[in-house]
Amino acid sequence: MSDPFAQMRLEGKVVVVTGSTQGLGAAIARRVAELGAAGVVVTGRNASRGERVRSELETAGVDATFVPADLADPEGCGAIIAACDERFGRLDGLVNAAGLSTRGTIDDTSVALWNLLFAVNVRAPFLLIQHGARLMRRTGDGGSVVNIITMASHGGDPVLTAYASSKGALATLTRNAGYSLQPDRIRVNGLNIGWTATEGEHGVQSDTGAPSDWLAEADASAPLGRLLRPEDIAPMVTYLLSDAARMVTGSVIDFDQTVHGPNGDHVRVAAAEASG
Repeated sequence: MSDPFAQMRLEGKVVVVTGSTQGLGAAIARRVAELGAAGVVVTGRNASRGERVRSELETAGVDATFVPADLADPEGCGAIIAACDERFGRLDGLVNAAGLSTRGTIDDTSVALWNLLFAVNVRAPFLLIQHGARLMRRTGDGGSVVNIITMASHGGDPVLTAYASSKGALATLTRNAGYSLQPDRIRVNGLNIGWTATEGEHGVQSDTGAPSDWLAEADASAPLGRLLRPEDIAPMVTYLLSDAARMVTGSVIDFDQTVHGPNGDHVRVAAAEASG
């Protein structure tokens, strides 16, 4: 019998992680490197943070490259995959961890904000999957895509109307792409993550007037004693990237400590993204 732990490793694989200049995306990139990946593409908007993560991965012995990109620009999505092809000549895993969680209710969300959130949170993952699948098909070894979604995709708070809607669309895209790419052995799965403590979430809390010790209060109120951390989520992402999950596709998994009741009651979920 093959070693199941060995199947969870990523030796020889090349992985693109969007939003990997900070927060959850950076934690995923580090985890990918720890599991022996042959190459990692770090990408985001902030060059200094991106170069710092790239250097960290290189120091750990992994071939890494940083590709600056704004996912609101359709051309940027293709450029990320093209850079991966030029550097490594293949693609085995794609993690769509980047996103925007700008607040807006049904009353005050502008058309511009709606369009921006759908461009970054839905169109960009679609284009990255489209370009990435073409590269995966060329090598003929299959591949895996993991989309970072959110528990808000089930409906979300009133202040997250456009964000929750875009993530609901991403959940549908995940299932559809999983079905569409089955013949190519390209798996597509998603994680509906709950409230997670990241640099981005700290910024959101500060901007909305939360006290400086908001995290201690939030941790104390969490059902299992604390909010999620990026290091909690990264291992599930790398499991889905690995051969251990080779029979899993088209799944959207609720990665949260909140159990929804029969009436849909649940603990309030905040949103934060690794926007790079």
